[in-house]
Amino acid sequence: MSNGDSYAITVVGHDRPGIIADVTGAIADLGGNLEDSSMTLLRGHFAWTLVVTGSDPVEIEHRLESLRHNGLRISVIALPEAPSHGDAGAVYVMSVHGGDRPGIVSALTKVIAEAGGNIVDLTTRLSGDLYVLVAEVVLPADTDIAVVERNLSEAATAVGVGVTLRPEDIDLL
Repeated sequence: MSNGDSYAITVVGHDRPGIIADVTGAIADLGGNLEDSSMTLLRGHFAWTLVVTGSDPVEIEHRLESLRHNGLRISVIALPEAPSHGDAGAVYVMSVHGGDRPGIVSALTKVIAEAGGNIVDLTTRLSGDLYVLVAEVVLPADTDIAVVERNLSEAATAVGVGVTLRPEDIDLL
């Protein structure tokens, strides 16, 4: 049944045991292959995005229908072939922390975008009044890191948070 097409599946709802087993079981039964996924709990809500190949999207939707009756919202979307980015550049980790307020993510990710950077992983958490953001950032190889750090610092000061940008430690992966 493998057709090589890729699909994004999103699953969101109240957390409960067995969601991952149910979804992956349905995909495996259809001959699908789970290639990438990211799952987290967001304020007690289960949130999972998967990239699957080799299954028919209509069959996936049909097999996952029973899970919708258990309060999950599920979508299956065909993905176009991803473009090649060639030499991706240098990988950095951006860490942000400070008092919560609107605009933190927007202000700091705008600096990365203006530098030609791409955010490939992003996590935010609110713990009491403390807001924490950690992002994996790919910057073009010819980026002047000192300029990016200065611009990040200015943006962070404007929204009242602290920011650091450091090269990714490959040993931690």
